[in-house]
Amino acid sequence: MRYDLVIFDNDGVLVDSEPISNTLLAGYLTELGHPTTYEESVRDYMGSAMHRIHELVEERSGQRLPAGFDETFHARVFAAFQAELEPVPGAGEVLKQLADAGVPYCVASSGSHERIRVGHRKTGLDTWFPDELVFSAEDVGRGKPAPDLFLHAAAMMGVAPERCVVVEDSRLGVQAAVAAGMDVYGFTAMTQEEKLAGAVGFFTAMDELPAILGL
Repeated sequence: MRYDLVIFDNDGVLVDSEPISNTLLAGYLTELGHPTTYEESVRDYMGSAMHRIHELVEERSGQRLPAGFDETFHARVFAAFQAELEPVPGAGEVLKQLADAGVPYCVASSGSHERIRVGHRKTGLDTWFPDELVFSAEDVGRGKPAPDLFLHAAAMMGVAPERCVVVEDSRLGVQAAVAAGMDVYGFTAMTQEEKLAGAVGFFTAMDELPAILGL
């Protein structure tokens, strides 16, 4: 194992939430008068913190999203998670292998702590993530693609950035990891390799990851 810490993104990497959340986001933005397709939502917002959605909508339309946007969106997402959310195939097995091998890991997500927890409880991944291993964009001033979240996670885990490896499936997440001075592997189950430029390698199924990491 050539790294001292494995940092996982959450949405799309540990829990298969991106199709659910981007379908709902595209629908809600369209409902509010900002026509958005599912494909556009994935392209523009996948991997981003909520503040980025507000910023891009205002930048493009000159209009602000309503004050209760985040609360309404999260309520819709959490309801859908309870009905539909599944873990990414193989995610639990990879976490078990890391734990059994004594390799430190954590999750660093653009989502809120509540979103992470709701998803982990529904999928059973909460077993692997006590509070001290969960980091959210809520914990820092800027979300991805800024490096702040990954640097915060590394600092809290007591590991130098250059000894960390990040597992990401979004363009913004890869950019954040590179900016943090960390190696990053692109998970391409949903995202094409060319959209994850900067990653040091790619894999399409979670059961490939242990070998990549040298476990």
